Amino acid sequence: MLLRSSLPLVPASFFSIALGLLGLGLAWRTAARAWNLPPIAGEVVLASGIAVWAVVALLYAAKWLFDHTQALAEFEHPIHSCFIGLAPVTSLLVGLATAPYSQPLAIALFGLGASGVVSFAVYHTGRLWRGEQDASSVTPSLYLPTVAGGFVIAIAASGLGWQDWGRFAFGAGLFSWLAIESVLLHRLYAGTAFPAALRPVLGIQLAPPSVAALAYLSIESGVPDIFVQGLIGYAILQALVLLRLLPWITAQPFAPPYWSFSFGAAALASAAAGLAERDSAGAIAELAPWLFIAANLLILLLAAKTLALLVMGKLLPARAASTAVARARL
Repeated sequence: MLLRSSLPLVPASFFSIALGLLGLGLAWRTAARAWNLPPIAGEVVLASGIAVWAVVALLYAAKWLFDHTQALAEFEHPIHSCFIGLAPVTSLLVGLATAPYSQPLAIALFGLGASGVVSFAVYHTGRLWRGEQDASSVTPSLYLPTVAGGFVIAIAASGLGWQDWGRFAFGAGLFSWLAIESVLLHRLYAGTAFPAALRPVLGIQLAPPSVAALAYLSIESGVPDIFVQGLIGYAILQALVLLRLLPWITAQPFAPPYWSFSFGAAALASAAAGLAERDSAGAIAELAPWLFIAANLLILLLAAKTLALLVMGKLLPARAASTAVARARL
């Protein structure tokens, strides 16, 4: 009972912290090859991402063991439940991070992550297909189970040498993205404005084209074609729109949901560096270093603010507040 009362109720959205750090670490690996940067920097970032992933995974599992009611409430929530899909997605990235050191461990983590992604995506999508969803629950978090899951499976499978399987996963992620984006843009254009507490989730909007570009580069070799360049262009457009909306999005003080921006930024930097590695001339050679610097500055800022909250004891919500949030319906 004492253990149950002392454990923090970690939301599934905390996996986005590990997601951003792991994404940045993998971007450093690509940048090290493209620009002869020190490889150790990427390995340090990846190690920090793995550490965060392990802590969040343990605390999230503990919530299911000791606070099953609250975990189930989050699982059934139309918005919060989407972030549960990040648990297997981050497992896939940890597999990629550990692949140079232990191939069996990487394969085991791939099996765990891929099966988790597919299982949760199928269950969650089936629940949505039954209808009766409130329009206010249509947010970019809908991308996480199928779009993020599909693209990251493609990246991880290709990293292990299974490009054919990666192409299947890429197709699942691509067409899920196009379908969901049409619904989401209708909500943004014609629906009510997002409440201030929900606006940081718009940062996820940067991720689909960025991760799609990275996944495409993973499954295809050779000189980059117009499709992947177009994905990069669309990702840059999303980044510019988000910059224009930044004063509106940041209407409330910093909190962990701002990590929604991190993985898209890291993936965009990684994809651009990958393009520059294959084609060192032209526009991408000029843009890629700036995108890489921007991603590093963004995630460094997010990490500093998160550590400050942790030191002040404000990172984790109080148990009473966590319970109220888990039961809320947006």
